[in-house]
Amino acid sequence: MQNKENESIGDKINDFIQRNRKGIFITIIVMVVLFVGILAYLYMGDYFNKKANAQAEELNTRFTDIQLLKRQGAETSEEEDALLSDLESYIAKTSPITEGKGFAQGKIWSLAGHLYSNKKDWEKAEEAWLNAVKKGSNTYIGPIALFNAAVAAEEQGKLDEAITLLEQCVSHKFDFPSAPRAQFNIGRLYEQSGKFDEALAAYRVVLTKWPNMPVFQYLAHNQIIKIEPAE
Repeated sequence: MQNKENESIGDKINDFIQRNRKGIFITIIVMVVLFVGILAYLYMGDYFNKKANAQAEELNTRFTDIQLLKRQGAETSEEEDALLSDLESYIAKTSPITEGKGFAQGKIWSLAGHLYSNKKDWEKAEEAWLNAVKKGSNTYIGPIALFNAAVAAEEQGKLDEAITLLEQCVSHKFDFPSAPRAQFNIGRLYEQSGKFDEALAAYRVVLTKWPNMPVFQYLAHNQIIKIEPAE
């Protein structure tokens, strides 16, 4: 009796396969193609990420060498122009496939931001720093780029935008060593805009949040004393 039941089940399975063999074959082919595609995607992603990191490191080394020459008093305008040209060329050629992961692209845009800032081309500097934020938001580059984007915005007279960027910098999930300075600048920009209540609130955050930062404690305390009598 058991053998007859087993034969009956086996016959049903065999009959099902025979009737649906074309669909089963296509499904297997599709699954194999998808598996191979996923492996290829992961391999290519790793390849382009390593390539992008290597390119970012090479460009960063050139930037570091230029900064060293500048500290030694050398004229570096030609080297800076050449590096900036290479950065712009690299950025223009990248795509979501070839650009690598966030850190490499964030670093590339940060280098461009530094060079535009050196030239006092604040509009392009801000654009570069904001792109660095987008690409490197999940790395330590994020708060640094936000701070520098705020500097570029302030240089263009865009105080409200600078304040917003500084607020994002201070609240960023990655620790930023210059966060007390960023918070103090929020107060300074509010004060410059004539928004004294907001300025006082911003300065008081410095006092409460960074009690072990004597320089900014002193600066914030002085600004509070200066503003409060006018209330």
